[in-house]
Amino acid sequence: MAKVPPAVACLRSCGCSVSSKYRNDYYKYSMLVLTFFCYMSYHISRKPLSIVKGELHRNCSAIKPKEFNTLWHLNHVSVSDFVKQTNGSNGTWCDFAPFDKSNYKSLYGDLDYAFLISYALGMFFSGMIAERVSLRYFLSIGMILCCIFTAMFGFGYFFEIHSLTFYVFAQVLNGLAQTTGWPGVVACMGNWFGKNKRGLIMGIWNSHTSFGNIIGSVIASAFVGWAWGYSFVVPGIIIGFLGVVTFFTLVEHPEDVGIVCHEHSEAQYHRIPEHEVCIECTQSTSFQGGEIEGSKPPVVSASFGTHNQYHSIRNEDSNLNVAVDNCSVEDAAKGEAIGFIGALRIPGVIEFSLCLLFGKLVSYTFLFWLPFYIFNTSSLSTQNAGLLSTLFDVGGIFGGIGAGLLSDKLGGRAITCGLMLIIGAVMMFLFHVYGSVSATVNITLLIITGAFVNGPYALITTAVSADLGTHQVLQGNAKALSTVTAIIDGTGSIGAAIGPFLTGLILPTGWRNVFYMLIASNLLAVVLLLRLITKEFLEYFGNSAMKSPLSDPQGASLPKNEVQANFNINGTKASPET
Repeated sequence: MAKVPPAVACLRSCGCSVSSKYRNDYYKYSMLVLTFFCYMSYHISRKPLSIVKGELHRNCSAIKPKEFNTLWHLNHVSVSDFVKQTNGSNGTWCDFAPFDKSNYKSLYGDLDYAFLISYALGMFFSGMIAERVSLRYFLSIGMILCCIFTAMFGFGYFFEIHSLTFYVFAQVLNGLAQTTGWPGVVACMGNWFGKNKRGLIMGIWNSHTSFGNIIGSVIASAFVGWAWGYSFVVPGIIIGFLGVVTFFTLVEHPEDVGIVCHEHSEAQYHRIPEHEVCIECTQSTSFQGGEIEGSKPPVVSASFGTHNQYHSIRNEDSNLNVAVDNCSVEDAAKGEAIGFIGALRIPGVIEFSLCLLFGKLVSYTFLFWLPFYIFNTSSLSTQNAGLLSTLFDVGGIFGGIGAGLLSDKLGGRAITCGLMLIIGAVMMFLFHVYGSVSATVNITLLIITGAFVNGPYALITTAVSADLGTHQVLQGNAKALSTVTAIIDGTGSIGAAIGPFLTGLILPTGWRNVFYMLIASNLLAVVLLLRLITKEFLEYFGNSAMKSPLSDPQGASLPKNEVQANFNINGTKASPET
């Protein structure tokens, strides 16, 4: 149990407490809102570079005299130098070194790669660290570090630093600091929200990514034509401020404020063979005795003081009893942090991790290159191109919510991801070919493409990660969620590093080949999910065909003379008594 945050403790000591009737919902949704703004700020601080790229290198020979005042402030160019440079038709006089050379696209790729590869490598360790320390400290310290390293890039403008090494180093440090975000917020959400309607709830919650990208783009665009250093400093201040708020207010677990979350105090059920019932004693639960009748599960209640006591569960229509001995709630609640190999053995982790590798490759290529693509393929200014690119993230909001809702209805995460990935591949092709037809067509295709590109990415990093992190094979171990989340997102982040880097290499051959690469990535992601898609189809149609109460996941009918119980906490297996 973690310490109560200072702000919460202060309010309680002043008598400002919520009534017990509404306390659970109050804390639960407060944490949802807090983690939403936390991770939104992470994405606000990631966005500026994609906007500023168009300003670091531009066609200076096209600069008009009326733009002189802005450019003088931007690069501290004197009047005499301005006249001298423009008369000489120098096409790079207004660019910011070292990005004023012809290899500037390659340098952009180096900056993206420095951030993303450090993010990908750091993510694998970040999840394991998050499981072993306080999430409140983990998140707040990480956010303050992100504040420092994001602003560090902007300081290069104010102090006129023209060393590529400085900017690469700032990107590496920021990438490592950014790894604190995702494992921390997902673990906190997993602690407060059970599996019921998790896809929809996390689909809505995951819109923080798109909102962060939109706000980050707007902030960066507001300063990019005046003093691009502020495009980094202002987002840095925002994430730093929210890091302080997190330190004072984040409640990691319901138990920290005396709440027993009912969604976590119920037994976990799954389909079982006929004539058997599997009863699992999970974290923070103990059997106090109950009856199994029809499709109604055993009565389970929280009892944290029970240890090595004898209980029984009786079939209503039979005299048979099941002895439940040595079922320790305390042992189950402790739970050891799972290792890297142990997390990989959870069914579905490898498939979804590799799928996300290609899904995130596509998503982050759009994140880092879309404003530059719009700027180079249209007559829009850097500022307007950045603002237009936010429509991709608007589509991502609807895509994330739609993916969560659809997966809850179908009961199949892999089916939903596969369907959206295929449609996303088609939409990317249409956007590239027909996006320049008119402004209306461009906006429409941009929103729809964003929905189907970001939808599967959002679903895998939220609901799927939470499902796998609380899989039944973990036997109630609550300390696996951060590691599973980090493995999935870390693997995806390798793709996030590869995508923008490949774009920088392929771009000299034309944007068409870049889009072919993105389409192929989406299709490969579908191939990697084929086994899980097939399994979900078989389970879906199998469940539909069954009329027996055994097909109801909420319970099972038992024959009068047979009961089987398995308890996986300490290896004790209870046998039926006759």
